[in-house]
Amino acid sequence: MTTVRALIATTVKKGWQVLQLDVNSAFLHGDLHEGLVVEAPGLVCKLNKSLYGLKQASRQCEKLTEALCSRGYTHSMLDYSLFYKKTEGLVVFVAVYVDDVLVTGTHLQDIESLKTILHNTFKIKDLRKLHYFLGLEVQYTEKGVLMSQRKSTMDLLKEFGCTDCPPMTSPLDSSMKLKADEGALADPSYYRKLIGKLNFLTNTRLDIAYGVQHLSQFMQSPREPHLKAAYHVLRYLKGDPSLGILLSNDADYRVKAFCDSDWATCPQSRKSVSGYIVLLGGSPISWKSKKQSTIFLSSAEAEYRSARMVVGEIVWLARLLTELTVPLALPIPILCDSKVALHIARNPMFHERTKHIEVDCHFVRDQLQEGLISLHHVSTNDQLADIFTKSLTGIKHSTLLGKLEVSSSPPT
Repeated sequence: MTTVRALIATTVKKGWQVLQLDVNSAFLHGDLHEGLVVEAPGLVCKLNKSLYGLKQASRQCEKLTEALCSRGYTHSMLDYSLFYKKTEGLVVFVAVYVDDVLVTGTHLQDIESLKTILHNTFKIKDLRKLHYFLGLEVQYTEKGVLMSQRKSTMDLLKEFGCTDCPPMTSPLDSSMKLKADEGALADPSYYRKLIGKLNFLTNTRLDIAYGVQHLSQFMQSPREPHLKAAYHVLRYLKGDPSLGILLSNDADYRVKAFCDSDWATCPQSRKSVSGYIVLLGGSPISWKSKKQSTIFLSSAEAEYRSARMVVGEIVWLARLLTELTVPLALPIPILCDSKVALHIARNPMFHERTKHIEVDCHFVRDQLQEGLISLHHVSTNDQLADIFTKSLTGIKHSTLLGKLEVSSSPPT
C-alpha cells in the first residue's frame, strides 16, 4: 500500500493520468505443472490452468509478468507489484495486484498501446480513470487527490451495529489501561474479525493506526474490555466515515519524516511503542505504529529505536521515489523530540549506554554520514508522530490531524 500511495502521490504532482484495468479471471491464465491424485485407483486429474482457491493460485500471475517484460517493461526490485518502462522522454508505470492494474505515465498513446496488448492477451476491462482500487476511494479535488475508505467504513459500522451510536472524538479513551486477563469473551472470533477489518482501514485512516495496533495485541485471548475498546474505535469512525488523506498536487517533492516513542507503555511487559510517519510534500505516504519486541532500558533507547525504524523505511522509500522519477533532495530530514537520541546517533563513540545497540547505531550513523538523512530536534507539541505512540485526548488528536493533510471533504 505504501507503493500505491507513493505512486498516486507522484502522479498527482506530475499531472499524469492514472488509469485502471481489470484482468478477466486473472488466475485462469496461469499454467500449472502439477497433477491432482483422485480417489479412483490409478487416475490423476491434471489441471492445465490455475483456479481460485488452489495453493498455487497466488503464484500463477507470472503470465502477466512475462507479457509485460516481453514488451520492454522492467520488474522493480523494490516492489514486485511494480513494473516500469523508461526510454528517452517516455515513462510508464504499471502497478499490479492479482487482477487489478494501475497504469500511468507521460504518454497516453503508449498507455493505450499497452492496454491493447494486454486485452489481446488476457481480455481486460478498461475502467478508465482511477476512482476505486483495492478498497481505496479516490476523489479528485482542486488541491489534489483525496484518498479514503468511506464505503468500507460504512459497511463495517453497519455490520457491527454502530450506525446509530453517538460518535467519539478520539479512537481510544486516553485514561483506559487495557489488561490481558480481565473478563473472558464468549466468542473470540468476533473480536478477531472486527480487528482484522479495522486493520484494513489503516491504509488511509492513519488516525486509528495506534488504536488498532494496541488492540491487535489481544487477538490470541481477547476479553470484554478489549471488545469495548474496539467499539470505541467504531464510534470514533462514526464521527466522520469519509476521513482520508489528501495527496497534494503542488510541486513540493520534499520528503520529511517524524519519529516518536512511548517508553515502557505496556503495563504487563513494559515494552515501548514506536511510531513514524513519512511525508512527501506534506502528504503522508508511509506510517507505522509498532510495539517493540524487546524491553528498552531508557526512554532515549526507545526513541533511538524509533529513529532506526524510520531510517530503514527511508532507505527503501528513497530508492522507490527515485525509481518513480521523483526529484529527491538529500539529506532527508528526520525530526525527533529526544535530544539524547539525536546525540547517540551523532556520537561516533560507544559507551555503556549504547554498546548493546551497536548494530542499530551503526545503521543510523552510516546513513547520516552518507548524507541520506539529517537529524533534527522538534518540540513535543510539534511532534506529528505522537499520534502513533499513545492515546490522545480529543483536542490533541484533532489538532495533529489538522497538520497531517487529513481531510473529509474536498478543500476549497
